[in-house]
Amino acid sequence: MSTAILTGLPPVGSSLEDDLRSLGFDVRAAADAAGTAAALAAVPAAERVALVDARFVGHLHALRLALTDPRFPAAAVEGALTAQPEARGALTRALAAVTDAEPGVNLPDALAPRLEADGVGVHRPDLGVLVATVPADADVRAKAEGDVAAVDDEAVRLRTAVKSRDGFFTTYCVSPYSRYLARWCARRGFTPNQVTTASLLTALIAAGCAATGTRPGFVAAGVLLIFSFVLDCTDGQLARYSLQYSTLGAWLDATFDRAKEYAYYAGLAIGAAHGGGNDDVWALALGAMVLQTCRHVVDFSFNEANHDATANTSPTAALSDKLDSVGWTVWARRMIVLPIGERWALIAVLTAFTTPRTVFYVLLAGCALAACYTTAGRVLRSLTRKAHRTDRAARALADLADSGPVAELAAKAATRRPGGGATAPVLALTGAGLLLVQLWWHPEPGWWPVLGASLYALFAGAAVARPLKGPLDWLVPPVFRAAEYLTILVLAAHSGGSGALPAAFGLVAAVAYHHYDTVYRIRGGSGAPPHWLVRAIGGHEGRVLAVTIAAALWHNQGFTIALTALAAALALAVLSESIRFWVSSGAPAVHDETGEPA
Repeated sequence: MSTAILTGLPPVGSSLEDDLRSLGFDVRAAADAAGTAAALAAVPAAERVALVDARFVGHLHALRLALTDPRFPAAAVEGALTAQPEARGALTRALAAVTDAEPGVNLPDALAPRLEADGVGVHRPDLGVLVATVPADADVRAKAEGDVAAVDDEAVRLRTAVKSRDGFFTTYCVSPYSRYLARWCARRGFTPNQVTTASLLTALIAAGCAATGTRPGFVAAGVLLIFSFVLDCTDGQLARYSLQYSTLGAWLDATFDRAKEYAYYAGLAIGAAHGGGNDDVWALALGAMVLQTCRHVVDFSFNEANHDATANTSPTAALSDKLDSVGWTVWARRMIVLPIGERWALIAVLTAFTTPRTVFYVLLAGCALAACYTTAGRVLRSLTRKAHRTDRAARALADLADSGPVAELAAKAATRRPGGGATAPVLALTGAGLLLVQLWWHPEPGWWPVLGASLYALFAGAAVARPLKGPLDWLVPPVFRAAEYLTILVLAAHSGGSGALPAAFGLVAAVAYHHYDTVYRIRGGSGAPPHWLVRAIGGHEGRVLAVTIAAALWHNQGFTIALTALAAALALAVLSESIRFWVSSGAPAVHDETGEPA
């Protein structure tokens, strides 16, 4: 339950009390600051409280944005202020300081700066054309009421339910109707988490249809995959439409997209094997998962490295901004990175009309082009940008590197290396290169890959021996991801054991989940997973050593069993800790509002 305290006397005919009740508030009245302080003290400490000037004139949705968003400890618009339980102490102190305020003062507006001075961040939502004001007299009030009547806040609410920046397919082929589906869900009491779960189930059914290996199954899979994406758009739009943000929703939203896509890859691989051609495309499916995950790590690492960098400008960024002023280039540049909407539409159409092998060939080519485009752009920006990166950025990159005990020992043993922005990525690339060259020359199970993995671990430790603050140090985590995933792929492909590639697919999926979980924890400001977990699952270099040693010790079916056991153990450890964190009270409500392609 939430409580709203009206400060002052409302004008005759005001609908403010009814509006607040429609938003779920228990409304109480207070004549002045002292009465407001008494009313505030009577509200249980665990409740959200809102202070609203009784003269307030504005749209209902303006009040909703200011008073009901659960992501912020405090929020305010003109004439209205809200505080979550964690900000109640600061609100009480601020109110005590203004109890002698003159009658008629706009109390919420007087309190908001005091909250900020007390260290509480006060969110001020962008209202756009919506009205929120406290009129000084009857004439100003009449004009404000006219401004309210002139704007349809429901139309604004629908429009702002859609991300301001999204892909072409999502913007023009999904969002024009999915926003109405979101409103339909809101009016029937459905939550974003329920819609997210429905999207996952739909995608899993689509994967099951693809696994049949029949043309009707492939057609059904394509249709269901598109519908799953519509629901995927709807859950976020429903969250924005009704401001239903939650920590559980953050976790579901952050992980289910990957679960859906990778389950669908597996369904296609099973379908290819069960179809008339008995085609084995597990290596392609695993390659698609590796490439897609590495693409995302490039995005995540670059963004974290420059999250709070100072002097964060470059000629390349200026050119990018200039291109964004030309309409068609905006959509061309968004489509070339193959965001989730375009990617899923491409997969769905190709599934319905071609074969799984064709799907993966086209997907790998498209993702490779997108990876080259985005990585090259980020490298150019980094080389031409004179930015000072903070300790926070270095810590985030170190967490994304996912170094285990072996790399930590190597880092401690490493001699002081000279500074320079390229040193860390050069060391990481050297270690990965030595490992992959060994795999290229000796792809069959044996002890040569173990030597390559040992050298890789030493170079990986040296790469992170110093804080990652160089202009290209954000490349270190993607290099580590590529080295680890490709090692598993190559060894499984050449093991000769039945089921080795499906087992490798499961192992990479479990490790990738851990890496995505790390990203979203960092984004939420709560830091990486606990260090004991990273140590327990070996770190990237420990897993590379474990897989190469397993390949040397156990051939054929023994290697498949080893991969399966390792995948199960990792999945159990990572998922149990992740679920514990995301359902805890301290987990952040992370929701992607940037529109960056996924």
